[in-house]
Amino acid sequence: MLRKIRIALAVLFFAAVTALFLDFTGTIHAWLGWTAKIQFLPAVLALNVGVVIALVVVTLLVGRVYCSVVCPLGVMQDIIAWVNGRRKKKKYRHSYSPARKWLRYSVLAVFIIALVAHLGSLAALIAPYSAYGRIAANIMAPVWQWGNNVLAYFAERADSYAFYTTDVWLKSLSSLIIAIATLIIIGVLAWRHGRTWCNTICPVGTVLGWLSQYSLFRVTIDSSKCNHCGLCSRRCKAACINGELHRIDYSRCVACMDCIDTCKHGAISLSRRRSKGKPQTETTDASRRAFLTATAVATGALVATARRKKVDGGLAVIEDKKIPARLTGIVPAGAESHRHFYSHCTACQLCIAVCPNGVLRPATSLDHLMKPEMSYERGYCRPECTRCSDVCPAGAIVKIDRADKSSIQIGHAVWVKENCVVLTDNVSCGNCARHCPSGAIQMVPSDPDNPSSSKIPVVNTERCIGCGACENLCPARPFSAIYVEGHENHRTI
Repeated sequence: MLRKIRIALAVLFFAAVTALFLDFTGTIHAWLGWTAKIQFLPAVLALNVGVVIALVVVTLLVGRVYCSVVCPLGVMQDIIAWVNGRRKKKKYRHSYSPARKWLRYSVLAVFIIALVAHLGSLAALIAPYSAYGRIAANIMAPVWQWGNNVLAYFAERADSYAFYTTDVWLKSLSSLIIAIATLIIIGVLAWRHGRTWCNTICPVGTVLGWLSQYSLFRVTIDSSKCNHCGLCSRRCKAACINGELHRIDYSRCVACMDCIDTCKHGAISLSRRRSKGKPQTETTDASRRAFLTATAVATGALVATARRKKVDGGLAVIEDKKIPARLTGIVPAGAESHRHFYSHCTACQLCIAVCPNGVLRPATSLDHLMKPEMSYERGYCRPECTRCSDVCPAGAIVKIDRADKSSIQIGHAVWVKENCVVLTDNVSCGNCARHCPSGAIQMVPSDPDNPSSSKIPVVNTERCIGCGACENLCPARPFSAIYVEGHENHRTI
């Protein structure tokens, strides 16, 4: 029964989190957005103390159920391993292996140092929720949208509007390559060995694994009932059960309950931890106290740092626009500043997946690799849209309403005289001024002494909010005659 409950909950959580990345209608987040906010690393970076405490308490009660139920990357590995087991018709195909603690703690140390040193892209490579988010956003979402477009094609021919087409485009080649590589590596490991990634690489698994050694309830083996058949070891996808010695490495056990379901002699059960005697672990780690101290110091530094950072209608072919060379990148309203945004962002790319205007895309620069950046070649950031702030689980984009969005200056427009069609083609335009939602652009005579001369735009940088409507709708190609420069620190106007 415990195993069936765990599987049911895992399927529900996995489907919910995946739906967040596949949803292009903007309706699912209102109901299921909380499933992203309870992921461990986003909760820590968002200083969501209640969620962090709840996850710690649950781990101290029943072990690493987070890894088996809540974490989408962990559930994905279970699905892959289950498919391979069904294909081979071989349920008992795993085996016990000693823990590689030096590797686990080394990766955790590198992960914490990367977070504290603002090397977020390095940390995002191995963070479990971020890794799954990139797989869902870059691989699953396009396939889902193409399927929707096929249905929309047939629905249109049946005079039905049940489906509508959505634009599918490559947001970042580098992020796609990283997502594919991550899926291949984790997929191969899960296909062959089960939970190898969780118990050797994943930093969240290492932290929760350390806590789970002191859980109140745990899977235990009754030596008097065990007949040494070894089925529990061969069923354990975490490779943490030493059937010969009747020992379980609780730092690697993900509380999947498969071993309880496997044992036919009632020798394995979920019971309360014994208060006396040595814990049933593979070995006694003499460095646990030092590790706890180091982890506490690093976590305290990370939390303190996070708190401090809160401070043509014709038939001619239209040439695609190119991204201008901005001196300062643009980050969404609600990010508060570059420092706050990039120090909290986990590069899960959920905001990119839900952006309805094609403004957000993964960065390709090494310093912010895979993290979102804004550009206006495909659309502009509409003042009434707050989708990214609604879904961000890590606090990198603080939740704002429409009134806030219209008054936050994330950048300002800059006019490039050499690109303007008014001067280069001697035509009348005014697109930028006509579509500016904040009225920050006015058209004035190009010759002050001749009021009838061609009119050119003038930008009031005090009123401009940096939405990019002018840049997106400018007819100049390949570079717009007006573009947005980002601000390091946002301000309210």
